[in-house]
Amino acid sequence: MKQITVFLCSLLIIVGCNQSSGVQQNTELEKSIYQIVEDKNNSEIRIDSLTSFNWDKAIVFPPYTSQETMNEKLGGDYKDPSGIGSRDDIYLLVFLYEDNVVQYAEIQRQRSDFSVKELSPSNDLIKIIRYEK
Repeated sequence: MKQITVFLCSLLIIVGCNQSSGVQQNTELEKSIYQIVEDKNNSEIRIDSLTSFNWDKAIVFPPYTSQETMNEKLGGDYKDPSGIGSRDDIYLLVFLYEDNVVQYAEIQRQRSDFSVKELSPSNDLIKIIRYEK
């Protein structure tokens, strides 16, 4: 019985540590951004028009951003679920509301780069910078 209790406690700790504090990946937003970037006539993305949740700040992290840099910019200890520190295929868009991370989206590069900056609902423009093969 003691072994089962220890096993269950260990399992709960492991599962709890693997959770991103209830932070949700917004796959619908990812799909919307992907479609905008796929259309070569688009040169910008208006993030606020694509979101339906509360946020007051968002940060776009470029490929290879370190965990330390993310924590510094987000103002806390955030466990990156995307592994962007070792990836070059995505940008990571992290949304905050009242200084808490609430959602994130992985933006596929699609032979493009994106202006990297802090965003707000009133300043939500991401410019698409395209490059050819």
